[in-house]
Parts: sequence; structure tokens; C-alpha cells
Amino acid sequence: MCQSINHHEIVGSFLRPEPLKKAREAYTAGVISGKELKEVEDQAIKELIAKQKAAGLKVVSDGEFRRSYWHLDFFWGLAGVEHTLMEQGYLFQGEETRADSARLVGKVAFDPSHPVFDEYRFAAKVAEGVPVRQSIPAPAQFYAELVRDTNEAYVDRFYPDREVLFEDIGRAYRETILALYTLGCRQIKLDDCTWGMLVDQNFWQTMTNGSFDPTALQEIYVELNNRALVDLPEDLHVMTHICRGNYHSTWATSGGYEPVAATLFGRETVEAFFLEFDDERSGGFEPLRYVPADKKVVLGLVTSKDGQLEDKASLIARINEASAYIPLDRLSLSPQCGFASTEEGNILSEEEQWKKINLITEVAQEVWGLQGVPAV
Repeated sequence: MCQSINHHEIVGSFLRPEPLKKAREAYTAGVISGKELKEVEDQAIKELIAKQKAAGLKVVSDGEFRRSYWHLDFFWGLAGVEHTLMEQGYLFQGEETRADSARLVGKVAFDPSHPVFDEYRFAAKVAEGVPVRQSIPAPAQFYAELVRDTNEAYVDRFYPDREVLFEDIGRAYRETILALYTLGCRQIKLDDCTWGMLVDQNFWQTMTNGSFDPTALQEIYVELNNRALVDLPEDLHVMTHICRGNYHSTWATSGGYEPVAATLFGRETVEAFFLEFDDERSGGFEPLRYVPADKKVVLGLVTSKDGQLEDKASLIARINEASAYIPLDRLSLSPQCGFASTEEGNILSEEEQWKKINLITEVAQEVWGLQGVPAV
């Protein structure tokens, strides 16, 4: 039986080690070649996967070490999409992101040379039989980027009919997912900030200049994500991570899951939800009542935003509190997000990062033992 979700989990990204940071800076400055950068990336990924295995993780990632962003690098790899710069980046609490974005230059389509395939091939080879979970940004996230500010004019140029765009996004994603499956990938996680943005009305009113219809957007997002997941192989496990922004230890939005819970939990056709619950911005566990009995929930109770280690007893108490809505055997524990959603990384040390991973394993051992969540 495939155990796709374990009781001690990771989200996926890790702090970039110093040699990798320096190599990327040197590559950007034209000092080293792409081949030389890849050699540094390869070594860093080998070391990271070894550390994950040593920490007792049952599923590993490449740390997203080949990416600058958790989402944009993937978008740029699709046919019909180009890298662009906006007038400003995303506005987080007290910080503005870099201004990179993705816009259309043609019809959206699958690209067999997409970098994600080499990412997976290398990680799977290094992992030597330990499952590699491949993280990709959700289709809804892609759409949100395409219609962001001035990008939308390019969408209008190629897709006067939005339904055709939705069809092309769904097809491109589904073909990418199936290509990963052909390479041996059996676990895919869709990272998705769109739902985390929808729970914060003030954020979206700013983003859309006051034009905000949360009900319509929910329908678009759930439909987009589900189109990519139609008729997939039974042994391919797809899950999603919902985020409110994770950039250099800052956040973008606040709000509990209640406004989106019925649609997101009740209708999105994934098998598990990785959910932020590391502070009061995420609200309470009550919206988990919408999660169907055949779905699992990974509680992101351990923050990746700072190095302070959580109290073990408090984590166990919160897990037990969540079990009032989801049976304990369908719950797991993880960080609330990755440690480096972008190459900047969050403000903590690598040592603190691994202490958090070890804490998650220790808590899981006390609460559940180290078996995976049973298939349901």
C-alpha cells in the first residue's frame, strides 16, 4: 500500500546553502556558466537529500534549489509564457518582493523540455528509492499571475474567450503531470496562494482596485485546479498546500479558511491539504469540518518564518484540538510553509531549520508513531 502522506511532513523548499547562493550570484553577474551553476546545484541537492533521509523523512524534495521562485520558474517553462518585470513586486507586510512576473506571448501549452522534468529526474536518481514529491504551483496560481495588473492585456490579446484559456491551462498542466508520472513521479503537490488571498478581502480589493467577487473567483480557481486532475492514474497522489504568502519571513494576507472552506475542501479533487496554522492569522480549526472523509489534512503548526522552536506540549495540544474535526489518523504535522519559497529564504539559520524538522519528527513519534497515514 502506498503511503503518500506521512505523519511527519515537509512542504518542500529549504534554505539555500551559502555555496549555492554565491554560485547563483556569480552566474547572474556572468562570472560562471550555466554548466558551472548546475554543478553547484547538483552537489547542494545531493547533500540536502542525504540530510532529509538522515532526519527520517519518508518523502524528500530537491529543496527547490534550482528555482528562484516557488512559482514563476515553473510558469516560465510553459509554452506561450515569458518572463517580464512589473512596475512593483507583491506587497508583503513591511517588504516588497522582486518585480518578476509571467505574461503571455502566445497560447498556453505543454512544453516537453520544461525544466521541471530534469528537476525530478535528478532528485529521483539521488534519492535512490525514497519517494520524491514534486512541487509545482497550482493552475489557479498561474491564472492569477496572468491576469495580474498589466499582464491581463496580454491575456485579452490571445484569449478573448476566457473559457478557451481555462481549457488550455488545464490541458498544459495535465500533460505536464502525466509526463512527470511517466518519469516515475507518484507524488505531486500543488502550491496555491490564491485561496490564501481570497480569505483576506482587503488584500484582494487592493489587488483588483476594488473590483472583488470572491464567489466568482472561487469557482474559477476550483475549476482550473480540477481540470488539471481529470483521469489521472490511480497510483498518482496529488495534494495541495494553501499559503498566505511566505517571503523573507513576511506574509501577505490574513484570515481563517471559513470563507473558502466549502469550495476548497469540499470540491477540490486532491487527496490531502497542507494548511497553515502557525499563528492567529490562520484562524481556528472549525473550517476543517468541510473536509470530506476520504481526505487528509497536514497541520502546518510549526512556523518556518523564524528560528524559535515551538513547545512540544503545545503542538500536541493543538493536534488534539484539530482532531475534534478530523480523526487523528487522518492528521499529520509539518511546517506551515517551506523555509525558502524564494531564493532569499526566511530569516533563520540552517541549524534552526533542521531543529524544526527534528521537532516535527519527535512530535509525530509521540502522537502517532512514524507510520504513514492509512489510505482511506
